[in-house]
Amino acid sequence: MTLLARILIGVVAFEHVWFAVLEMLLWTKPLGRKTFGTTEAFAKESAALAMNQGLYNLFLVAGLVWSLVAEAHASRALATFFLGCVVVAGVFGGATVSRRIAYIQAGPAAAALAVVWLLA
Repeated sequence: MTLLARILIGVVAFEHVWFAVLEMLLWTKPLGRKTFGTTEAFAKESAALAMNQGLYNLFLVAGLVWSLVAEAHASRALATFFLGCVVVAGVFGGATVSRRIAYIQAGPAAAALAVVWLLA
């Protein structure tokens, strides 16, 4: 896998670590509420759901990191699967919650996926 692909995969993984921090640790805090545009009451009521969502983001991070450390013959397949998951989640979030999600989440993952396949 090219250095550019690895860097972009790392960026996507870092994004999802940050999403997990926001959802698992900062959801009810001012930064979390401001980021997601929620009220204090909603944040308190939905905190368990947000923590679950954050955990799923960490699973994506684990898969992306796995693609970076896997043997060469497996790294492209792993990157394809996990970046594809991020793209689908980002497109779905963009369609159901906010367009911003598609740009922030699906955009970088789609770019990384394109590099994985075009420059491999």
